[in-house]
Amino acid sequence: MSHNNLKKKNLIVGAGFSGAVMAQKLADTLNEDVLVIDKAPNLAGACYDYDKNNIKIHKFGSHIFHTNYEYIWKYLNKFSKFNTYMHKNGALIDGISVTLPFNLNTINKIFPKIFASKLEYKLMNKYQYSAKIPIIDFKRKVFWDKDFDFLANYIYQNTFFNQAQKQWNSRSFEIEPDCVSKISVFISKDDRYYQDKFQGVPKDGYTKLIENILNHKNIKILTSTDYKDINIGSFDRIFYTGPIDEFFDYKYGVLEYRSAYFDFIDIDKEFYQLYGVMNYPNNYDFVKIHEFKHYMDKKTDNTIIAKEYVKDFILGENERFYPILNEKNIKIYKKYKNEAKKLDNIYFLGRLGDFKNYEIDKAIKRAFELFDAIKFREYSNADVDFRANDRIKANSALTGF
Repeated sequence: MSHNNLKKKNLIVGAGFSGAVMAQKLADTLNEDVLVIDKAPNLAGACYDYDKNNIKIHKFGSHIFHTNYEYIWKYLNKFSKFNTYMHKNGALIDGISVTLPFNLNTINKIFPKIFASKLEYKLMNKYQYSAKIPIIDFKRKVFWDKDFDFLANYIYQNTFFNQAQKQWNSRSFEIEPDCVSKISVFISKDDRYYQDKFQGVPKDGYTKLIENILNHKNIKILTSTDYKDINIGSFDRIFYTGPIDEFFDYKYGVLEYRSAYFDFIDIDKEFYQLYGVMNYPNNYDFVKIHEFKHYMDKKTDNTIIAKEYVKDFILGENERFYPILNEKNIKIYKKYKNEAKKLDNIYFLGRLGDFKNYEIDKAIKRAFELFDAIKFREYSNADVDFRANDRIKANSALTGF
């Protein structure tokens, strides 16, 4: 690609965090023209939020920003102020409201005092304070302890197994071979769900944050616009954050996801529950209840909750939420990724483009790294791993850009 005085033109498909950050970097750092499109009528993708009854509602479930990457925190704070909210994730276990993951407070709430004290004493004697101990450590034959074995079984059954049956439709063991190894006991009284240095929720919401990121003279935005309706031949680069299998017309099959349905309910009381999210691993057919009012610094006499029901993703009927990362789907994804590597100047990123369950900061980090790789490639003749080309035909041309 020759360098001249003409601005390069970029098409970005998807106006979530991945697409918005990439657009801003191209427009601001490289002074290039960018067209951002999204099939939805709004910006912000899965983080889309809106106001109702003076409460900011997260349409697709709770999103709490957290990171240890200071440069990402500083970047986002250029576009929005954040509150100081630190998330606590509740769960109803044996009829008792506790916080997860399991910690010393949870143990003392759940179990009778004499047994809880015994467990706490043993844990404190064996492990360092603030350590996170995978429950599989309690199942090892060497130094086996019956109380630790009981604790491991209790946590597995009451916080993971039943929840996984609802979350993954009885396919919990197909998701990730090491999923059980991630279940831990926190030897601490820290009830926060995240221990990251930087945490919070944008004061004006995620949609406004994305709007601010995209507010640049070199960026044009078209919502309610399908990628197939764009004349891609007029662009120097394309960044695709949509489903990678859809891009290739499902030639190797449809990648599986779990979808979700949210039942929003107005409640005539100040608060409905103790925490912003309450999990119900062992009761009811919904997996959790979100109460969005916890995330903002506003006082109202009413509140709004959303019960989250998880179901299979069905193409053309509902939205993709949770990628099913089993062996079958990973093999299919690798085929699509290999197809992408054969192409030039189309780059796949984001939750759907990379087939990964990204946290917000990891999606932003991925966009930063891809941008830096492209810049390095073009200005030092280096190469990039995430390549594709413009062999896809458009149905109709876009004029005026």
